[in-house]
Amino acid sequence: MARTCRIERKTAETRIEAKLNLDGQGVASIQTGIGFFDHMLTLFCVHGRFDLEIKARGDLDVDFHHTVEDVGLVLGDAVSKALGDRAGIRRYGFAVTPMDETLGEVAIDLSNRPFLVCHLPPAIEPQGAFDRGLAKEFLRAFSVRGGMNLHVTVRYGENEHHILESVYKSLGRALNQAVFIDTGQQGVRSSKGVL
Repeated sequence: MARTCRIERKTAETRIEAKLNLDGQGVASIQTGIGFFDHMLTLFCVHGRFDLEIKARGDLDVDFHHTVEDVGLVLGDAVSKALGDRAGIRRYGFAVTPMDETLGEVAIDLSNRPFLVCHLPPAIEPQGAFDRGLAKEFLRAFSVRGGMNLHVTVRYGENEHHILESVYKSLGRALNQAVFIDTGQQGVRSSKGVL
């Protein structure tokens, strides 16, 4: 069964269309109007081996917040919808990714009990237009709508680009593990019998 879906979200602030294939090859076509964000989402896809198309138009003249948060909501909805009842998935994923002086890690539980824990080092250099605060808003929206318990930690790092890149690469790799179909798993991986 194909684990794909299309999602569309229209508000007074944003209009977002997304198409996701969890069993893809890492092909990304991302157009949010925020270059750095597009780069991070592309890394997420490449390292997670997800095929993803996103077309987003938002009130970027105000700031990037609405677009970034709404893309997180849409992508979380897409993951949740593509997973269906979550039967047969590995459920848990973990990845550690070095990026030069930075070490980032992500742990995921696709439990349908959303929670975000995000520990990033304090900024020691000027931050660009897309910063750690925006990344955290994306991760919060993504975890809530994706029904995932998501823990993000950057143990150390200095360069803003490297810190965020290690997070998005780790996010893709950890989610790839968690959504993986375990052929030996009958039903959902839970003693409750449901996620």
